[in-house]
Amino acid sequence: MTVVDVKKNAEQKMQKSIETLKADLAKVRTGRAHVGILDHIQVDYYGSPTQISQVANVTLIDARTIGVQPWEKKMVAVIEKAIRESDLGLNPSTQGDLIRVPTPPLTEERRKEIVKMVKGEGEDSKVAIRNIRRDSNEALKKMLKDKACSEDDERRAQDEVQKLTDKFVAEVDKMIAEKEKELLTV
Repeated sequence: MTVVDVKKNAEQKMQKSIETLKADLAKVRTGRAHVGILDHIQVDYYGSPTQISQVANVTLIDARTIGVQPWEKKMVAVIEKAIRESDLGLNPSTQGDLIRVPTPPLTEERRKEIVKMVKGEGEDSKVAIRNIRRDSNEALKKMLKDKACSEDDERRAQDEVQKLTDKFVAEVDKMIAEKEKELLTV
């Protein structure tokens, strides 16, 4: 492994942390409906857990209502039950073979709770990024000890890894601030 490999590996892992945070933030419900909030809900489809989007057409009916149209009639009750029992606090209603999922407006107290949760997820992402930095620095120190690179190369690489860390931590802060603004906007 070379110094360049260590830096590239660190950047890829940090980028994955950012993508994971983006996916987690997409699941967080604001006041508006969006189809992404149903992504993590699994339904039993012929004995195997499957995402709702794999067994139904998920669309937005209006700003506060999601429509779920199962491809098979017998899946209507299963999907409705899965949505009701999820941790999202949604109460779906069925009209024929269309499941309407209204998203209730958030109370001020619930908004603040969600902001606290979002900030916690941001902190977790920052910790993950810092752990990647630590692992990269340890790999660089090991390379120096094994005489695979010079002290100058190791020092430069550590500085570059620190700059990467700063860049990705700033990106996490920006994402959290945007989500917080979105949540607190009524």
